[in-house]
Amino acid sequence: MNAPRTGGQILVDQLVAQGVGRVTCVPGESYLAVLDALHDASIDVITCRAEGGAAIMAEAEGKLTGRPGICMVTRGPGATNASCGVHIAMQDSTPMILFVGQVARDMREREAFQELDYRAVFGTMAKWATEIDSADRVPEIVSRAFHVAMQGRPGPVVIALPEDMLTEMASVADAPRVQPALAAPAEADLQALAGLLSEARKPLVILGGSGWDAAAVDAMATFADNWSLPVCTSFRRTDRFRWDHRCYVGDLGIGPSPGLATMVREADLLLLLGGRMSEMPSGSYSLLDIPVPKQKLIHLHPGAEELGRVYAPALAIQSSPRRFAPALAMLSPNAAPAWSADIEARHAAYLEWSGTPRSLPGRFQYGEIIRWLNDRLPGDTILCNGAGNFAGWMHRHWRFSQLGTQLAPTSGSMGYGVPAAIMAKRHAPGAVALAIAGDGDFLMTGQEFATAVQHDIPVLIIVIDNGMYGTIRMHQERDYPGRISATRLRNPDFAAYANAFGGHGETVWDTAEFAPAFERALASGRPAILHCFLDPRARSVGRDMPEGQPL
Repeated sequence: MNAPRTGGQILVDQLVAQGVGRVTCVPGESYLAVLDALHDASIDVITCRAEGGAAIMAEAEGKLTGRPGICMVTRGPGATNASCGVHIAMQDSTPMILFVGQVARDMREREAFQELDYRAVFGTMAKWATEIDSADRVPEIVSRAFHVAMQGRPGPVVIALPEDMLTEMASVADAPRVQPALAAPAEADLQALAGLLSEARKPLVILGGSGWDAAAVDAMATFADNWSLPVCTSFRRTDRFRWDHRCYVGDLGIGPSPGLATMVREADLLLLLGGRMSEMPSGSYSLLDIPVPKQKLIHLHPGAEELGRVYAPALAIQSSPRRFAPALAMLSPNAAPAWSADIEARHAAYLEWSGTPRSLPGRFQYGEIIRWLNDRLPGDTILCNGAGNFAGWMHRHWRFSQLGTQLAPTSGSMGYGVPAAIMAKRHAPGAVALAIAGDGDFLMTGQEFATAVQHDIPVLIIVIDNGMYGTIRMHQERDYPGRISATRLRNPDFAAYANAFGGHGETVWDTAEFAPAFERALASGRPAILHCFLDPRARSVGRDMPEGQPL
């Protein structure tokens, strides 16, 4: 017979049993019993300054580990503040579990203080949203949450914790560590895939989605080599394939190279492996017809519900990347494919597109900075970003060589980069964790710099300041030229901000100042911010504002 424990203690014991080593949180009185149980647990508790940052950190850990990142927040506004991280986890297919405090069970449905119906609030945003109504069901519910978060298409789970349930005593056994069930391709499907590939003349592989590991990435490189297949990566999934592989032809995100978009349109066979080909990589659903693409489509995805959801495939295979990639690596053509003579030229076109940056207006040449950083930093550097025009230069000029080195939201959430980089540095203290953020992007979650200082996490942050919400301004200028509204920003001194918290801060006005400032920031051993000023006319990686344009 198991000794009686509080619901809060049972919950923490389940996390330990599942191998959880880290929890992010903003503390709240609604789950004090859990916080008390964490006091003696072998779990790293990262105290954050806002629930949105805490949830993003947990989502980032899910991306890095393949197992659910764990976040704990209080009820009501704590939960709604954390919803941005849940939405990112859903759209990015990331395993994550959000535990939310809840009112006592005898107060339900009275609109008690900060009460919410979490099943209703998160029902369309999470894979599963539930509430634990009895302490003796904690092991059962937590075990199920780990299964749901990791199996099929990974995603977030939200679990509400009534305050009185957490102090209730129960005698119950712990659940065993969850090992997710992973779907694998059938031999007949693999042979059908090989047959379609042998008949093709212009095939293209599109890699995306979550659930990859290093072995799957290596196996995919072998598969591409065997068939001399051109391979591109989907939006913000660039670390799924080495940039210097002879078969790599670029990333299919926002603003892909014109040649890559043409390759998609002209392909007679598309192998969509792991991803969904949603709005961003599909060019607002313009590259593939719906429901039946002109290109013959082979779609491999871990979630059966995603196969045929938007595009009707010629061949649908339910399989996780960790199962289909090694199986594909075993396939070989009977003869040299017809397209193999073009593969070097296509890779060369990618190198040219991502190579020398063009000159920008002003003193700070942002593209040159990205290329310098990419050349200066080791291949295991983890590059993190949120959303904004500033990210376009990163996507074009940064070359990824290892899985787990890109943390960026396919959901397009602003404010992602700083919390993600803090988690990346905590997860891999020997690697460089670099966040690049726009000025508007940074101030969404910039308070988490205090978290980095408090927990001694020496993250590096580059703030690109152009004094505006640049993406919205670009669209504004396109659709309503000369009518600037609500997109100007008046910013603080971000270097002084860093210094005020006890970090390292410097200001950079021109290109020549950047490298020495970066080296000093890196050598400081402290969380650091480099405040870099980009001419507002440098509006995007492809276009600039005309001279004399009102800022």
